[in-house]
Amino acid sequence: MEEHAGTVLVGQSFEPVHGRVVVEDGRIAAIEETETASTDIILPAFVNAHTHLGDSVAKEAAVGLSLEEAVVPPDSLKHRRLAAADRSELVSAMRRTLRYMQRTGTSASLDFREFGTEGARTLREAAAPLDIEAFIFGSDDPSVLDVADGYGASGANDDEFGEERAACEERGVPFAIHAGEPDATDIHPALDLEPDLLVHMVHAEQEHLDRVAAQSVPIAVCPRANTVLEVGRPPIRELLDHTTVALGTDNVMLNGPSMFREMAYTAKRFDVTAREVLRMATVAGAEIAGLDRGVIDVGREAALVVLDGDSDNLAGSCDPVETVVRRATALDVKRVVL
Repeated sequence: MEEHAGTVLVGQSFEPVHGRVVVEDGRIAAIEETETASTDIILPAFVNAHTHLGDSVAKEAAVGLSLEEAVVPPDSLKHRRLAAADRSELVSAMRRTLRYMQRTGTSASLDFREFGTEGARTLREAAAPLDIEAFIFGSDDPSVLDVADGYGASGANDDEFGEERAACEERGVPFAIHAGEPDATDIHPALDLEPDLLVHMVHAEQEHLDRVAAQSVPIAVCPRANTVLEVGRPPIRELLDHTTVALGTDNVMLNGPSMFREMAYTAKRFDVTAREVLRMATVAGAEIAGLDRGVIDVGREAALVVLDGDSDNLAGSCDPVETVVRRATALDVKRVVL
């Protein structure tokens, strides 16, 4: 049994409770309101809802490039770098990124892994010695589902994905697809596939939002990556008004996978509340992947981040949720419980 005392952000409303969390056998056994001298802030560990971890072999290589030049298959800089990297280099680079994510409070990453079955196996190897969950959306042939946790399609304008969608349906695993990143032309075709997750939706219009709501399709947004690639701003307020929205950091090549940075950017640049952003960074991604984490409740898996509320950065903060979302950084992480 272990205890973590301080201000605990409880449930999906992140209600601040002064007291302690009791953990037994990897699960939250109790949340007790009690006097404590601890200034720590205890929150659910993050779930990064969209990454491309293979890009760890090419950090900052695409500075100044367009979307097509940087990441669009098959001839972009990203895909050339991935093709040129050997397995050991890929495993090492992805493991280092995963280790950084784990140390900075991320409990799971929903990754679009390129290069089919071999690519999925490479990521499995990279994640094996770590405690972070690498949820793999595989690519290429439907046989990747023998290794991956679901299928991640590049976009409805790139290819036909009916066979892959059917394979996911048959196996009961999620089908995800990029949509609305460069423009809106691939959104309706993506929705025709009845996906379990849409990624980006930068150019979503009302007709798309209505379909998203009717089909109850969650969306992962990556606002920092969209800014770097100059493709526009996702309409996060409107997306939240229509469906579940989760937060991702996207290509490691473009941005460090810091959920603290992604939250602060989102909270300060978009019409959203701090609680909405924290939900996007925690429980929303967990629900998409079917993971029993992302929220502090009795009986749930104990995936927690303990922040030093008396750090030079956080001391004197007035509201713990605003503090976590708008101010906290990796330097304020005291402990990650996974």
